[in-house]
Amino acid sequence: MDFNKIINIVNNESTFSVETSQYLENKLKKLGYHISDVFDYTAELTICIGGDGSFLRALHQYDFPDIPIVGINTGHLGFLAEINPDEIDNFLDRYIKEDYFIHNINPIEAVICTRTDCINAFGLNEIVIKGDKSRTVHLDISVDDQLIQRFSGDGILVSTSTGSTAYNYSIGGSIVDPRLNVLQVTPLAPINTNAYRSFTSSVILPHEATIKVNPEYRFEDAIVLVSDGMEHRYNSITEISLNLSELNVRMLRLKGFEFWGKVIDKFL
Repeated sequence: MDFNKIINIVNNESTFSVETSQYLENKLKKLGYHISDVFDYTAELTICIGGDGSFLRALHQYDFPDIPIVGINTGHLGFLAEINPDEIDNFLDRYIKEDYFIHNINPIEAVICTRTDCINAFGLNEIVIKGDKSRTVHLDISVDDQLIQRFSGDGILVSTSTGSTAYNYSIGGSIVDPRLNVLQVTPLAPINTNAYRSFTSSVILPHEATIKVNPEYRFEDAIVLVSDGMEHRYNSITEISLNLSELNVRMLRLKGFEFWGKVIDKFL
């Protein structure tokens, strides 16, 4: 890894995060690092201070930059964060010694097409597709151009392996080891009656799969797409195509990181 001694520090506005940021900045300056006043896309590392929401917002705000990123947890769960505030000194020592590795994660890319144009959206954890104003939504879902179901319910969630422990887990989806680069489709309140037939469990798909979702409008011409917790409303959607992006989110992990140990620590 090439080093240029420039580091981005991104933090939320909580008092604890601001104080942690100041402590970290002072430590880094003493070690000869330069802390950029504005986000520097040539920096060797981005350090995000906050909770999981802050981590995800930073990625979206700076368009999933090709810079290693690590989180310091000053929030609640902190599943994406690698470091606790009381571990900063130890982290800096290990960072200087290069006692870490980079875990590359491919976010989900959604191509959202309306009757007039197409736009792109990305999600590190998940992308959720649901109806506007909490209405039942009807979706034709295909995998590699093979129709697999005509879904009815609150919506569907498409997650990465990394996102399997987030919203996906809370709605009954499977936890997936991040060494498996897969897509997971999990239903939100599926309707399964004589009138409607929907899958009631998650579907796991290989990393090269393409998922296509075609809304069947019955009440209104609007779909809500939620990318890592950030809502967007679109009218006149004809098709949403989802697959794992070629982008790489380069998460810095300290050597010795163990996914299942973290799962037990955070969830059990």
